[in-house]
Amino acid sequence: MKVLHLISGGDTGGAKTHIISLVKELDKLMDAKVICFIEDTFYYDALEAGINIEVFEQKKRSDMSVVGRLEDEIRREDYDIIHCHGARANFIAMFLKNKIKKPMLTTIHSDYKLDFKDNFYKRIVYTAINSIALKRFDYYIAISNTFKEMMEDRGFKGDKIFTVYNGIDLESEMEYVSKEKFLERYNISADGKLIVGIIARLDAVKDHETFIRAAYKVLQYRKDVVFLIAGKGNEEERLKSLVEELKIEDHIYFLGFVKDPYSFFNAIDINVLTSISESFPYVILEGARLKKTVISTNVGGINQLIKDGYNGWLIQVGDSDALAEKIIYLMENRQEIKTMGENLFESVRKNFSSKNMAEEHYKIYKQILEYRR
Repeated sequence: MKVLHLISGGDTGGAKTHIISLVKELDKLMDAKVICFIEDTFYYDALEAGINIEVFEQKKRSDMSVVGRLEDEIRREDYDIIHCHGARANFIAMFLKNKIKKPMLTTIHSDYKLDFKDNFYKRIVYTAINSIALKRFDYYIAISNTFKEMMEDRGFKGDKIFTVYNGIDLESEMEYVSKEKFLERYNISADGKLIVGIIARLDAVKDHETFIRAAYKVLQYRKDVVFLIAGKGNEEERLKSLVEELKIEDHIYFLGFVKDPYSFFNAIDINVLTSISESFPYVILEGARLKKTVISTNVGGINQLIKDGYNGWLIQVGDSDALAEKIIYLMENRQEIKTMGENLFESVRKNFSSKNMAEEHYKIYKQILEYRR
C-alpha cells in the first residue's frame, strides 16, 4: 500500500507533531510519503525524523503549477490513496481530484470555520474556499467524535467520516533544557513559586483572556505563583494591555514563540488550555510525556482523556473562576500535581500512542481500498 500525504509545510505546533508522529509509525506498516508546499521548519524536522518528504514549492497560494507536478508524481509512483491535511492542501486537492482516479481523504484537525477567526480577509476568503474544497473529498478523518458530529451537522455523510484520536510518539528522545536554564533565558525568578503555563498561538480561539483573568483571581489570594504564556499571534498586543490594566505584569510573562516546547513543559508545574474549540490537542499529550497535569476547557475530544480529579481537571469555556479555583486547589495540595501528572502519562501511554494512531489509519486505508474495489 502506498499513501501520499499533502500538507502546507508552514505548520507548527500540533499539526507538525501529528504528521511527523503519524508518518514515522505508518512507515513501519506501509509506504508513506509527504509532499509539502513551503520549505520551512516542518520540512527540516520531518527530514531529521527520517520521513520521506519532498517540497513542491508554491510561490504563493494561487500558484497552481504544483497540481501538474502532483499529477505526474501520483501517476509515476501509483499511490493508492491521497491524504490531505489543512486548508492549503485541501485547496490544491480540489483541482487535483479532476485529474486522478484515486480515493482522496482529509483529516479534520480543527473547526475549519474558526481557523482564520483573527484575520478578516482570510476568514472571508480562505474559510469559504476551504468549505468548498472539503465537499469534494471522498472520505474524512475526524480527530474526535465531537468533530465527526460537527461534520454531520454541517451536511457531511456520516458513513464517509472515520474517527481517530491523536497519538504521540512516546519512544523518541525529548530535547529540553533544565528548568533553571529555561527560566534564566527569559530572566524569570521563580524560586519557591508554582509555575502555571499555557502554550498556544495568541489567537482569539485559544481564549488567553480567561487564563489571564484566572491569574488575576489567583494572585488576589496568593502571590507565590508565576504564569507563563508561550506563543505569538494577533492577540498579543490586546492581551499585554489587559495584563497591564489588571496590574499583574510582575507575575505574568509573555515568552513569544518557544522553539523547544519540551523545555517549556519541563519548567512548568501545571499545564493549562483555555481554548474555545479544539479537536484533541497535542499540547496536552506533549505535557503528559513529562507528567504534567492539565486544566483544560471541556471541548472537542479532550474529555476522552481527562478525567476530573484523576489526571487533570475540566472547566467550561470562559470560566475563569473555575480555572482560578482549580489552580488554588492544586497549590494547596501539591502532591496532587505529581499524582495526577503520573496518571495522565499512564492514560496517554495506554490509549493515545502514535503506534495506536498509525494502526487505526492503516485499518481505514484498507477499508477505503476495499470500498473502491
